[in-house]
Amino acid sequence: MKNYFFQNKNVFNVLFEAASEGIIVVDTSQTIIAANNAAETMFGYAAGELPGNPLDILIPNNYHRAHKHHFKNFIDHSEKRQMGHGRDLFGIKKDGTHFPVEAGLNPFVIDGKEYVMSLIIDITVRRETQQEIRDLNNQLEDKIKIRTLELSESIQKLQKLNLDLEKEIKKRKTAEKKIKSALQKEKELNELKTKFLSLVSHEFKTPLSGILTSATLAEKYVLEEQQEKREKHLGTIRAKVHYLNNILNDFLSIERLESGNGQYRYSSFSLKKLINEVVYNANVTLKKGQEIAYPQDLNDVMLYQDEKIVELILSNLLGNSIKYSPEDTLIKFNVVLQKKSIIFEVEDQGMGIPQKDQKHIFERYFRAENAVLNQGTGIGLNIAKTHLENLGGNIKFASKEKVGTKFTVEIPILIE
Repeated sequence: MKNYFFQNKNVFNVLFEAASEGIIVVDTSQTIIAANNAAETMFGYAAGELPGNPLDILIPNNYHRAHKHHFKNFIDHSEKRQMGHGRDLFGIKKDGTHFPVEAGLNPFVIDGKEYVMSLIIDITVRRETQQEIRDLNNQLEDKIKIRTLELSESIQKLQKLNLDLEKEIKKRKTAEKKIKSALQKEKELNELKTKFLSLVSHEFKTPLSGILTSATLAEKYVLEEQQEKREKHLGTIRAKVHYLNNILNDFLSIERLESGNGQYRYSSFSLKKLINEVVYNANVTLKKGQEIAYPQDLNDVMLYQDEKIVELILSNLLGNSIKYSPEDTLIKFNVVLQKKSIIFEVEDQGMGIPQKDQKHIFERYFRAENAVLNQGTGIGLNIAKTHLENLGGNIKFASKEKVGTKFTVEIPILIE
């Protein structure tokens, strides 16, 4: 074989030296027959220094025994394949330095003799880049946790501001006091707005702008007969605060999920009370003419589960149905009690989910192409599915674009 290589030197020089990858050819005794300049440079050897040496000089000592076994098995099967199959591979340079590699094996026969050609790539830079990406991702996760906590504090301040404004309207103070109070509230709102916009993403810009507008307009209705207009703007404020609070609950829930199942807080609670609470909160965000049909004659069944998590899941599904459905549509919210589980169904007449997007709908941060112009974070369904799996339940859906979507949630009935 060695003579054959020398006799065809020009041909093999073209083949070997044109490749940017390292190329090494060995016989069945694992003796190096040929190596291109890229391989010799990669392993720190001079030109022509590798041929005639055993392949073991390029393999770290602790891999020698296993490599002999894998090489024999490869020769017996004689097929092209990638080395390692999920294991980390390393080479050793002439100076003893270890470095990570990828290698592909290609068997061939010349003059009745078996040989193996290996294409070797030094992946040191790739490994370093991957580690840098992992480090950057960890830093980003830490920043998200900090920003989420800051957002929670800001929302609490905004909710307190809303309550203060309602009290001012109910007391119907004199015009002078109302004007002074309005100036102070406007100042506080502007300060909160500035702080908020520096902390949150674009998902918060639209609702915050709506809150500011309604609060400002409410201040202008100072007469008693204008109470209806004031209530209208207060309703707008409540709806948008509810929307922001739901988004924050989603962000905080992500951190809770990372902690595992041990963070769930199980307790006994009334099913009827839970349904009424979820529907009541959802009604705040209904569009014009929208209506939620739900069972109002439920028996007062007591459940043993994490009440807050079940409420979060159902609120998420109802919120999506409201957001992605047009005005004057019906949203059906049904409850089915079974022997060992309880089933919740939420069905709407909304835009539906495109068929090609349905397989991704539970992925974190994913937004269907027909929903990208709607507000949303793309994490609600991912959180709901993860919580349900942790609680021993499941979620599924059926959807047709421009017709509507039906989500079905099943949760086991636990015994205290």
